[in-house]
Amino acid sequence: MRRDNSYAKLGEMTLMVNERIVLRHKVFKEGLKVDKAKIEAIEKLPPPANLKAVRSFLGHAGFYRRFVKDFSKIARPLSALLEADRTFDFDTQCFNAFKILKNTLIIAPVLITPDWTKPFELMCDASSYAMGAILA
Repeated sequence: MRRDNSYAKLGEMTLMVNERIVLRHKVFKEGLKVDKAKIEAIEKLPPPANLKAVRSFLGHAGFYRRFVKDFSKIARPLSALLEADRTFDFDTQCFNAFKILKNTLIIAPVLITPDWTKPFELMCDASSYAMGAILA
């Protein structure tokens, strides 16, 4: 490392641990999962009362979209509130979307990296407002 003028700060290194939080995810031997502290923060969120709160919630929830099946479809009513020239009307559809996203984010499944020695299939699908893919 000295030859290449590369240095490591010992305070930023973690050695011989079973799991570690990296970019708001817990990384461990079996895969990665959402940090419990973030789940508790999501549990306490009240329904958005204005556009700023909707934008904030979607931004926070969007970070975890890889953990939520059909995220785009579920978030559609909330995303529609952000359209230009639209009045803020947090109706039943928006409340249900908020509740579903919130509950889905609280469940927090574990993602496992694929076993590259086995065959797998990538299935893709798209519509006019959502797209997704499944690794099977």
